[in-house]
Amino acid sequence: MSGLDRFADRCSVPRRIRRGATLTLVFASVLATGAATGSWSEAADDGRKRPPPSVRSDASAPLRGGADTAEEAVDAAADAMADGKSAKKAAEEAVSRSGDRWGAVYSHGEYREFEQALDGAYTGVGLWARRAADGRIEVSRVQKHGPAERAGIREGDRLRSIDGERVTGRPVTEVVGLLRGTRAGTPVRLGLARGTRAWSETLHRARLSTDSVTVTELPGGAVLIKVAAFTKGSGEAVRTAVREAPEGAGILLDLRGNSGGLVSEAVTASSALVDGGLVATYDVRGEQKALHARRGGDTGRPVVALVDGGTMSAAELLTGALQDRGRAVVVGSRTFGKGSVQMPSRLPDGSVAELTVGHYRTPSGRAVDGRGITPDLEVEDGAEKRAETVLTGLGPPS
Repeated sequence: MSGLDRFADRCSVPRRIRRGATLTLVFASVLATGAATGSWSEAADDGRKRPPPSVRSDASAPLRGGADTAEEAVDAAADAMADGKSAKKAAEEAVSRSGDRWGAVYSHGEYREFEQALDGAYTGVGLWARRAADGRIEVSRVQKHGPAERAGIREGDRLRSIDGERVTGRPVTEVVGLLRGTRAGTPVRLGLARGTRAWSETLHRARLSTDSVTVTELPGGAVLIKVAAFTKGSGEAVRTAVREAPEGAGILLDLRGNSGGLVSEAVTASSALVDGGLVATYDVRGEQKALHARRGGDTGRPVVALVDGGTMSAAELLTGALQDRGRAVVVGSRTFGKGSVQMPSRLPDGSVAELTVGHYRTPSGRAVDGRGITPDLEVEDGAEKRAETVLTGLGPPS
């Protein structure tokens, strides 16, 4: 990856890991959706080790340098390895002491799956899972054309076991880990229930797309563009959807539940609706930088952006840009408030520490971290219908 996704080479890194490969910079993982909404996907699962921290503003609080914390994490991991202890656990303790509420440590395998998810593909059976109040694991969504759909598994089915291991009461992240595999074609046996019926099904994992962008023409003629996450290629998919929309059709940009992803893809998506210009500013260890859209976007169509408490990070960056520049009316509920920049650093055992190094702001200078973005029209229930009404009221381009 290149451009906005890669600039570890422009920042200092701990002496022991300078030889490591440059890693992807993201404002939030595409996998944090589960933390925000309680629903997790095989395709998206990097927030697996912790619930979302309480929402508070760190934008003006003094941050310890990400490089310093990374150095401490590397030293702690190296010392633990020398003593025959867990390097990952030692690094986690160092990150915890730093006070970085977004800091996290991932094993090599976890981070590899995270990067694969950002690439818009994963190996699994094509189902999303959630845990009910009584601890039961339920199927919350089934991916079209995936192994689960072909086997007849439906939304609402209960998942009782995976390869003989009972899953009731277990964290959904562990369940997702059992469902996934490293190779397509490997079998996984699921114990399922629907009503009074219980049965087992053996599926074979496949390489699947995360389908981050879906486009639907609404009855009134507007075009609904749903962006589930900013994975690789999603920004260009939004540009294509806007370009191919019928002449005069308004755009309903649905960013609800979008937990972020690759910031470069969010910037590319903004280029569909603005004619160049500033999208956001951000600082990395005190150095100010700016993100700009490409020229040539459609500036005539009416646009409504639909958001909620699960709209995070790169999705908030896009929302803030469209709102500040008067390009979209924002409808829904206050967004999550994840406006910090994380940079990953490789540790001696191959695990990865992802640490906060700065924050970003909207074009008008608003801080997002801990604050979120307040919609122009706050709506809890029936937000999509209200958004369609607002879009109709904006009228066709003049």
